[in-house]
Amino acid sequence: MKKYVIKGPVRLAGDVQISGAKNSTLKLMVASLMIPDEVTLERVPRIRDVFLMAQVLEQLGAGVSFEGDRLVIDASGELSEETPYELVTKMRASIQVLGPLLARLGRARVAMPGGDAIGSRPIDLHLSGLERMGAKFQAEHGYVEGMCDRLRGVNVLLEFPSVGATENLLMSAVTAEGTTTIENAAREPEIQDLAQFLNAAGARIDGAGSPSIAVEGVERLTSVEHKIIPDRIEAGTFAVMAVATRGDVLLKEARADHLELPLQKLEEVGAEVQRGDDGVRVTMHRRPSALDLVTLPYPGFPTDLQPMMMVLLSQSDGSSILTENVFEARFIFVDELNRMGTRIRVEGHHAVIRGVEKLSGAPVRVPDIRAGAALVLSGLCAQGRTEIHDPGHIGRGYEDFDEKLRGLGADIEVAVTDA
Repeated sequence: MKKYVIKGPVRLAGDVQISGAKNSTLKLMVASLMIPDEVTLERVPRIRDVFLMAQVLEQLGAGVSFEGDRLVIDASGELSEETPYELVTKMRASIQVLGPLLARLGRARVAMPGGDAIGSRPIDLHLSGLERMGAKFQAEHGYVEGMCDRLRGVNVLLEFPSVGATENLLMSAVTAEGTTTIENAAREPEIQDLAQFLNAAGARIDGAGSPSIAVEGVERLTSVEHKIIPDRIEAGTFAVMAVATRGDVLLKEARADHLELPLQKLEEVGAEVQRGDDGVRVTMHRRPSALDLVTLPYPGFPTDLQPMMMVLLSQSDGSSILTENVFEARFIFVDELNRMGTRIRVEGHHAVIRGVEKLSGAPVRVPDIRAGAALVLSGLCAQGRTEIHDPGHIGRGYEDFDEKLRGLGADIEVAVTDA
């Protein structure tokens, strides 16, 4: 067992290279199952979830090979329809193989997904949309089993702009018979990246990035090479860290157009933000101002950046209210923050944050990826020594996280824990 040991406070300064988007990479890997040919992905982050997904693809019969930040996937051979329980339960994104396997094989058997414990994220929207396209499902013994002839194009109206459901339906529709429209679709940049990848492989997708996506089915997809977009959540994490530590950080290759509202909120608390072709520079010289914040689906404020903003606002001059509208259990790490001297009170899906002048180092435990990054940030801001236990969660979503922080001046080490 390992832990992070952080000595603070520290002011982060310098340049940090933003990796490829985790949430895009995983879906592009899954989409490769629909292509009976070789696929090359560039700017692939070498993180735990990517390696887990590579194992899922290999178990299904695809060839997977890494070459630095390039990933080559060959799904030209015979594929299996069953994803292994021991892998799927470690990572929720594995449920995304459901649509591509149905589209390619006409059958799929997928273990119910696992992942972070941040609230219920039911797959009902995935299943109901695929049922409208002609699939039939049954769930038993911890698995979802689906069968179909060739999927057919239909009109699907999502009850909620679910990212996962939009992606699953989008992939399934690419080789379906006829035209599929997805209304109230999620609009995230990662969905636009997925559509660009599929279109380069021969798909006919229009409207990705808007609430209405139209997909005209094609018979077959072909080989493609694709460079993954920069990770907006990693970029946003380092941007918030720069502000919270009153630092000066250039986020190399970060795309400001994917972070419009987070950057706007950082400016509202007092940060200076410079947007350029080579990335985004974030500078802070004073104690942050308080503000109220609400998480919403894109282009609203992302729930994945909410934990880091909570740490930032806990040091503000005044009181803030943070409202979580996406995942109801995002506040499960608040008790850990309060151990470090924050004054945060949770009331339902609201967190009332009263700013304090300083935090104190303490031992804390990581419950999920983004809470882990937030706890690291609190350690960077706190007086004295902070021990971050169970930091393995962080490696699921951030590439070389501690190394990048050391490059910005952080005093963070990886140590062996006695526990």
